[in-house]
Amino acid sequence: MSTRESPSETTATDGADRRVSVLDSALVTFARFGYRKTSMEDVAKAARISRPGLYFLFASKAELFRAAVVQALEQDLADVTRILGQPERSLRDRLLDSFDRWAGRYIGPMTRDVATVIENDPDLLGTIIETKPRQFEELITDAVAAELGAAAAAKIAPTMISASIGIKHQVSSRELYLERFAVAVDLLVP
Repeated sequence: MSTRESPSETTATDGADRRVSVLDSALVTFARFGYRKTSMEDVAKAARISRPGLYFLFASKAELFRAAVVQALEQDLADVTRILGQPERSLRDRLLDSFDRWAGRYIGPMTRDVATVIENDPDLLGTIIETKPRQFEELITDAVAAELGAAAAAKIAPTMISASIGIKHQVSSRELYLERFAVAVDLLVP
């Protein structure tokens, strides 16, 4: 503890770090077993926390899932912002890395499971299911517009997003997603 931090500030920081860690463990556990098959006990074990401790942080599996997804999407958007803000790299490379962060790392069983969960319980994730993808589209549109102009960006960005969604649901690996998405970027970005 530094001389500037009070014990309560340190405890608050430790609590926030613990929450982040638990949510990271929860996302990995949900990805591994799927939403329906994951229990609070599974998450507690993965997070190295007691089940009562987990329930102290999150009242239900739905609340835990929602918080884990929000944290992941917010981190993804922060990473995409950082990636797109690297003007020394080509637009192509920045787009590929941004889409990999946003979609490529989620290829596999979790993609299918989350789609089913959302279909069965559309209110589970609330408005983030619309707001976060919209923020991603705005970031991509702005990056493309900065290099190719607003008119081109208005056509290219949504087409790229549609291509990404289609590819994501057709492939079985991140590598195949990146390979196929690179073709789409090469066709769309001169």
